[in-house]
Amino acid sequence: MPLKRQAPAKKPAVAPKKAAAAVKGVAPAKTVAAEPPGGESRTALVRRARRIDRELAEVYPYAHPELDFENPFQLVVATVLSAQTTDLRVNQTTPALFAKYPTPEDLAAAVPEEVEEILRPTGFFRAKTRSVIGLSKALAEDFGGEVPGRLEDLVKLPGVGRKTAFVVLGNAFGRPGITVDTHFQRLVRRWRWTAETDPDKIEAAVGALFPKSDWTDLSHHVIWHGRRICHARKPACGACPIAPLCPAYGEGETDPEKAKKLLKYEKGGFPGQRLKPPQAYLDAGGKPAPPLGAG
Repeated sequence: MPLKRQAPAKKPAVAPKKAAAAVKGVAPAKTVAAEPPGGESRTALVRRARRIDRELAEVYPYAHPELDFENPFQLVVATVLSAQTTDLRVNQTTPALFAKYPTPEDLAAAVPEEVEEILRPTGFFRAKTRSVIGLSKALAEDFGGEVPGRLEDLVKLPGVGRKTAFVVLGNAFGRPGITVDTHFQRLVRRWRWTAETDPDKIEAAVGALFPKSDWTDLSHHVIWHGRRICHARKPACGACPIAPLCPAYGEGETDPEKAKKLLKYEKGGFPGQRLKPPQAYLDAGGKPAPPLGAG
């Protein structure tokens, strides 16, 4: 719907002075505090940030991880494969992979060339093959074939960094975590939640603005919004539901009709459609993704 009012581009803010730990027992990512420009207080920043999240929760009530998975092993592999490609492409590729190699032990013993052929559509398939076979060997040899539920163990696996670890912790184990991907980084800086550019510092700064229990859903809301409306090159400002709260309003197209044409958002779910989406998503009008080769 066309917006009735435009958001002011004043009173920007940056990160609070203190950051919180992402997982109990794990040291927080350290950050260098910066004074909020434009006069926005920490209290005002927290209120604005939480209101944005509430608004996004209404826009994307069915937001969910956009990678298909049935267990923690499938999720960690799929997340590693999602680098430099779309979640949809991963979802179209992993059924064949997991049908042939359903367990870490199976994938650890796989012939690399056979795995490469399956993973070819995801790009960088040789490096990804080394990573998924390597992490499978580590799971089989060091963790009894089970994906560990601790951050400090997950990041020891080949190809698994903090971002991947928090995807797994939040969505496979129900343990709060913030997923700082490229969309998340872009949006939280546009919203002036933080001025940091290092992912670990962004994670810490943004985490300090929200209750820990909100972190996983917050990540989904922000990432969905970045994929569908607040794009990197041409954000659809004129069709953005949180424009009145955004200090970066006007960086993109502000005309409502022109902005609508920039949207990559429909309840069909692209980009990042799942072949087996949650029922709540289907109930909201979403459609499953087509299999590989069907579209």
